Amino acid sequence: MNRPTTPRLLAGLCTAAVLAACALPAQAGKTLDAIKARGQLVCGVNTGLAGFAAADSQGNWSGLDVDYCKALAASLLGDAGKIKYVPLNAQQRFTALQSGEIDVLSRNTTWTLTRDASLGLNFVGVTYYDGQGFMVPAKTRIKSARQLKGATVCVQSGTTTEKNLTDFARTHKLAIKPVVFEKLEAVNGAYFSGRCQAYTTDASGLASIRNKEAKDPAEHVILADLISKEPLGPVVRRGDDEFFAIAKWVLFALVEAEEYGLTQGNIDQQKTRTDDPAIGRITGATEDTGKLLGLDKEWAVRAIKAVGNYGEVFERNVGPNTPLKLPRGLNNLWSKGGLQYAPPVR
Repeated sequence: MNRPTTPRLLAGLCTAAVLAACALPAQAGKTLDAIKARGQLVCGVNTGLAGFAAADSQGNWSGLDVDYCKALAASLLGDAGKIKYVPLNAQQRFTALQSGEIDVLSRNTTWTLTRDASLGLNFVGVTYYDGQGFMVPAKTRIKSARQLKGATVCVQSGTTTEKNLTDFARTHKLAIKPVVFEKLEAVNGAYFSGRCQAYTTDASGLASIRNKEAKDPAEHVILADLISKEPLGPVVRRGDDEFFAIAKWVLFALVEAEEYGLTQGNIDQQKTRTDDPAIGRITGATEDTGKLLGLDKEWAVRAIKAVGNYGEVFERNVGPNTPLKLPRGLNNLWSKGGLQYAPPVR
């Protein structure tokens, strides 16, 4: 005799159906299809910011933002070299992504509510926790940003930096006079020629600019004051959830790799490890997490092999042993007092 279906039974059947659906392999999104068809990832980067994205005389790109693109290309295409780099200034970057000229923007870009909610874009995560600072000539003996009352300050237009400067000056009644330029090169030239009494942008950017552009970096001081939060990270177009998921998890895998001691040098040996469930999932040795992203089981292995874990990427490009000499600080792992924390690969 047939019995009526109870609410509890219905709930159980629905749960089972949902779990079954979740276990199915992901379908490739349109962005991934386009990348595979052309055999190349198109990555929007800075026109030239040492430590983050800069090309040498042979046209070889390097930097923290560049390494993210390399990891993504390795995961998607099996080759970190299959990338077309598109240098973009601050005004061009979002339009290039919105129009489909690039697949991903990895260009020291601050995650804000306005950008997240109104541009049709999705921020992937945070590759560098930063804050806006000021650089001044050492001979001025200025020690604090609050000593800049009435000063001329060089700043680039089309950035969060410009608005932050205005807010800071108004809040502290400093009557700062912004000297605004569209191109980074113009801002650099104006400051180092003495047209401005100070230069403001992300503190990491100031370190890069001082190292690259100053005749003597010791003649310029980056003040300790930070006047904003600047979480910098890659961006993708909204409307392709499959590619958004891949872009996020490639970044998360690099952070998790550091947490579990997986490096560019040992990842091949670690692929056979099955004694640690977390490592087994990241390497694909015990679980195939790739099928949930529309990739194969070694998607994370290729990313790590291409650029190393997040700590290696940081140390190689901007860390204490590079010309920028930036400390890990907030960009250390959560377990070491920093903010870098990735959802688990499981």
